[in-house]
Amino acid sequence: MQSNSAPVSGDTAGTKPNMRLAVLLSMAMFVLVVDTSLMNVSISAVVHDLGTTVSGVQSAIALEALVSAAFILIGSKVGDLIGRKRAYVLGLLGYAVGAAAMTLAQGLTAVIIFWAVIGGLGASLLLPAMQSLIHGNFEGGARRKAYALVGAAAAIATAVGPLLGGFITTYLSWRLGFLLEDVIIVVVLSGIGLVHDVPYTGERRVDVVGAVLSVLGMGGIVLSILVWQEGGESVVALLVLGAAALAGLVFWLRRRDRAGKPTLLDPHLFGLKFFRIGISQQMLQQIALGGMVIALPIYLQMVLEYNAMQAGLSLAPLSLSMFGVALLAGRRAGKRRPGGIVRAGFALLTVGAVVLIPIVPRASSGWYLAIPLLIAGSGLGLLVSQLNNYTLSPVSEERASEAAGVNSAAGSFGLSFGLAFAGAIMLAVLSLSFTNMAQSSTVLPPAQQQQVSNVLEHDAEIMSNTQLQNQIADQPAAIQDEILRINTDARHIALQVALLVPLIAGVLGLANSFRMVRLPDPKPSGGGEIALG
Repeated sequence: MQSNSAPVSGDTAGTKPNMRLAVLLSMAMFVLVVDTSLMNVSISAVVHDLGTTVSGVQSAIALEALVSAAFILIGSKVGDLIGRKRAYVLGLLGYAVGAAAMTLAQGLTAVIIFWAVIGGLGASLLLPAMQSLIHGNFEGGARRKAYALVGAAAAIATAVGPLLGGFITTYLSWRLGFLLEDVIIVVVLSGIGLVHDVPYTGERRVDVVGAVLSVLGMGGIVLSILVWQEGGESVVALLVLGAAALAGLVFWLRRRDRAGKPTLLDPHLFGLKFFRIGISQQMLQQIALGGMVIALPIYLQMVLEYNAMQAGLSLAPLSLSMFGVALLAGRRAGKRRPGGIVRAGFALLTVGAVVLIPIVPRASSGWYLAIPLLIAGSGLGLLVSQLNNYTLSPVSEERASEAAGVNSAAGSFGLSFGLAFAGAIMLAVLSLSFTNMAQSSTVLPPAQQQQVSNVLEHDAEIMSNTQLQNQIADQPAAIQDEILRINTDARHIALQVALLVPLIAGVLGLANSFRMVRLPDPKPSGGGEIALG
C-alpha cells in the first residue's frame, strides 16, 4: 500500500532539509529524555528547595511517565485526527509548559500538575507523532539513519543529563536546566516548516470505549504501585481494575474489528510476530532503565551523600557508554542481524546488573560502580540502536501512527512501571528491614523499637545518615549509633532489592531475544510493505 504523500527526500526537498529535519526531531527527543535525567540527578536539591520528600519526588517522576503511558494510545489517535504535525507541535508546547513550571515551582503540587500531568500529556502526543513523522518524511536508508539519530539523541540526553544536571544544580540552580529545555523547544519549533505532514486516510470515527479502557488499564496498574509506595489503600483494587481493563481492551478491540467498526488501534498489528516481540523488548528495556535511574541516584545522593555534580559524574559510565555504543551500532551494524544485536544488548545489561548488586553495600565511592555501569550502558546502547527501527520500519504508512503509538506506549509504560515498582519495592523493603532490625536490636529499648516500627509503617523514607542524625540528636550516643547502623544496613538491602528490577527485566529480554533470532528479519515498508488489517 503506497502513501498518498511522498516522503521528503532528495527529489522533493533536497538532502540538507532532510538532514536538518532529522536533527530537529532528534533535539525534540533529547528534551524528552534529558527532562527525567535532570530530575533524577537533582532529587536531593529538589527535595530541599521544595520542602518535600524523596518519595514525593519519586512519585512525581513515576506519575509523569504514567500519564504519558496511559494516554499515549489516545495521543496517537488524536494525531491521526488533527494531523501528526499539529500533534507534534502541541506535544512540544505541553512539554514546554512543564519545563517552565519547574523553573518557577514553589511546592510539589505545582510539579505534579504542570510537570507530571501536563508534561506527561505532552509526551503522549509528541512520541507517536514524532515516530510517525520519521516514518513519513524519510524512506529506505534515510529512514534507518533518522531512527538511529533519534535513538542516539536519546542516548546523548541520557549521557548529558546527569552531568549537565549535576553541574547546573551544584554550581547554579537545578531550575536553570529546565529553562534550557524551553530554549531547545523554541529552536525545534523554529524549524517546523521543514516538517512534511503525514495525512491519515483511515477511519476517523473515535473508539471512546477503547480509549477509556486503555487509560484505565495502563494507568490502573502503575497507579496501584504509586499508591503502594505512598502507603495508601486500595492497592489491590487498582491493580485488579488495571488488569481487568487491559483484558477488556483486548476483547473490545477484537469484537469491534469483527463487527467492522472503528477501533482505537488495529488488533491485527499484534498478529505480526516481529511487532509483538519488538514492543515487548521495548518495554523490558525501559523497565530496566527505569529501575536503574531511580535506584542509583538515590544511592549516590542518600547513601554516599554526593551532591548533584558528584552523582552525575558517577553515573557518567552508564550514560556515556549508552550514547557511544548506540551511535556506533547505528552506524556500523551493517549486515548484522538486529535480533543478534538485541540479544547481545540484553546479555550485557544482565551482566552489568548482576555485577552491580553485590557492590552496593561495599562501595565507598561512586567509581566502584564504573565497570558494571559501563557494561550495562553498552547493552542499553545496543538496544536503543535497534528496537525502534526493528519494530516500526516494516509497518505500512496507513498504520504507522497506530504502530508508533503502541511502541511508544510500551516504552512509556515500561519506564513508568520500572520507576514506580523499583521505588515502591525499595521503600517496602526499607520499612520491613528497619522494623525487623530495630525489633531485634539489643541496644534500643522496647519503647523505641515500637516507636520506630510505628513511624516506618506510615512514613518509610530513604534518608541520609546526616539527615537522620539531625533528627535524633537528642538521643544518647549509643542509641544514635545503633539507629545509624540500622539505617545504613536497611538502605543497602532496600537498594539491592530495587536493583533486582532491571536484572529481572534484562533476563526476560535476553530470553525473548532468542525468539527474535529465530525469526527472519523484518523487511522495511515500501513497494512490498506489509499491509495490516
